Amino acid sequence: MTNSPISDAELERRWSVTRKVMADLGLDALICQAREDWIGGYVRWLTDVPANNGYPRTVVFFPDRPMTIVEMGAFETDRPAAPGDRATRGVGRTLGTPSFHSVSYTIDYDTELVVQALNDAGAKRIGLLCPAALPHGLMTGLSAFDCVDATEALDIAKAPKSPEEITLIRQTAALQDQVFAEVCDFIRPGLTDRDVAAYAEGVGRRLGSDQGIYLGLSAPMGSPSRFMNRPFQTRSLQQGDHMSMLIEVNGPGGLYLEIARTMVLGKADDHLLQAFENVRAAQDHTLSLMRPGAMPADIAAAHDTWMMEHGLPPETRLYAHGQGCEMVERPLIRRDETMPLAENMCLAVHPGYDDGRVFAVICDNYLVTENGVSDCLHKTEKKIFEL
Repeated sequence: MTNSPISDAELERRWSVTRKVMADLGLDALICQAREDWIGGYVRWLTDVPANNGYPRTVVFFPDRPMTIVEMGAFETDRPAAPGDRATRGVGRTLGTPSFHSVSYTIDYDTELVVQALNDAGAKRIGLLCPAALPHGLMTGLSAFDCVDATEALDIAKAPKSPEEITLIRQTAALQDQVFAEVCDFIRPGLTDRDVAAYAEGVGRRLGSDQGIYLGLSAPMGSPSRFMNRPFQTRSLQQGDHMSMLIEVNGPGGLYLEIARTMVLGKADDHLLQAFENVRAAQDHTLSLMRPGAMPADIAAAHDTWMMEHGLPPETRLYAHGQGCEMVERPLIRRDETMPLAENMCLAVHPGYDDGRVFAVICDNYLVTENGVSDCLHKTEKKIFEL
């Protein structure tokens, strides 16, 4: 399995969507930048190549000519795209400079090249994606142009997934199911939490994932097993412990989904079993409200009401959200989201709560369909796994 199998036809579709947005806004160019590929998906969505390692990768998209890319490279890099190179599809020029966000005096080197590309194209009116997240130096360098926030318009067009993307989404769900199944076969007393997470990552990469997170800490029964990252995954598992694991990784095409389940090295107690049934029912309730045209704020309010009616705390996290080339993308199911649900959106739904004795969690992905939601994209059984 390849990590990046987006077809030429799918990229052409994305570029057509982008050009339509640009035409509606009267734009001469569109700019996005990322420094990593977890939540830097505009760059990958447009080019099928992610940013990595904290190095900025800036895409300058034009309506009438190939893209210009500004990225890490040697001084004076100005490289034309090589015919047939998958890494430069739709790209005319790649400009490079050795700049680092940890070395302040180098940061504006990227900006100078972006401005050069815009001037070379005679661009005047510039669309920006997530301008509040762009570096201050880049925004300062663009102050001479007529800049427009194009984020909302592109987000609305980008959120529904194409048939090709849906096929890849289903493959990613199957990949994550396989990771969890192999973790269940591997986990045992004497291993550390880090051993388990590292094994899961190895399985994911073998199956075709190139990025993501594996969160989870073990705990004795009666204490919560919370989602934490590698620096905290130092505890050794013992018989009778439980461990909740979140597998939130990408798969083919760089598309993200996520699954979470709880494993027990032995028998689960009644409190843990009931907590899981609570969040499974909460997930079902949210899914019953998801359909085209539904407003996320209304769903979030209804979820809080349902939780309180069942003696559970209202939600203070982000408990459901869109996914795609971004680990988290719109629409968000919470009170401040204005984008209505639409057919073919892909959403993760993961209600949960922490009562001090248990971190109750479930997580799966669904597609919005004409009349509601699809069957669960993950095939892993919805239960506490007693191993």
